[in-house]
Amino acid sequence: MSEGATTSAPAAAKADGVTSVILFGLPDRKDDIGSLAYDPEAPVQSAVRAIKREVSGVLVATDVCLCEYTDHGHCGIVIDEEIANDPTVDQLVRAAVSHAAAGADIVAPSDMMDGRVAAIRTALDERGFENTAIMSYAAKYCSAFYGPFRDAAGSTPQFGDRRSHQMDPANAAEALREVEQDIAEGADIVMVKPALAYLDIIRMVSDEANLPIAAYNVSGEYSMIEAAAEKGWIDRERIVMETLTSIRRAGADIIISYHALYAAERLAKAR
Repeated sequence: MSEGATTSAPAAAKADGVTSVILFGLPDRKDDIGSLAYDPEAPVQSAVRAIKREVSGVLVATDVCLCEYTDHGHCGIVIDEEIANDPTVDQLVRAAVSHAAAGADIVAPSDMMDGRVAAIRTALDERGFENTAIMSYAAKYCSAFYGPFRDAAGSTPQFGDRRSHQMDPANAAEALREVEQDIAEGADIVMVKPALAYLDIIRMVSDEANLPIAAYNVSGEYSMIEAAAEKGWIDRERIVMETLTSIRRAGADIIISYHALYAAERLAKAR
């Protein structure tokens, strides 16, 4: 699955064998409640409609979070300098429904708020989007590997951090509890993020969960490979393929990666 997309990129990717994308939005303006996350004319909703109109046979997933849309950079509504869970879930539901209305095949809540999968599932079903799947960021760790993405999206928190809702990197047992909860709430796919530093978690979740397992090969992991390859320290092609193979070997059924197109091109040449 390729991260990020313009309408021309999915067409090119499809030609090389990548038939699914996940979209993130970078709005023109931000506010304290992330209201553009559910604006029908916002970047994600507009991109979903354009891809569905112009490129047939591409599965479109959308990231559902507020961090790219809030002026403070946090994943939710801030009240007294704390993330307020329930008001945030209300906003996430609005965003997910707007993505489904635009034509998204999968909505992917990445916020780690409690109860958001159940709330989104209920809202989608009530509005006739029973076939829109939910890919939950179920085991999302509070990681330093997100840095390049946050810089690009302008979503670095302006104060504090995300330890209140993202997972402690030292805690493995919590991953299984979070996955179990999201499955009970109606998730169709569960995700582990990041991937490389959490291959053991991918394996644990794969062994326990009877659902497709996604793993997110995040921006910091991508950037380290690209920086080292640029300096000539590593063989880029071999490292990319070995990295993706390790994620698959750990038990991931779906890999989200900035290297998706690059890997697909190499696999096509090897056929």
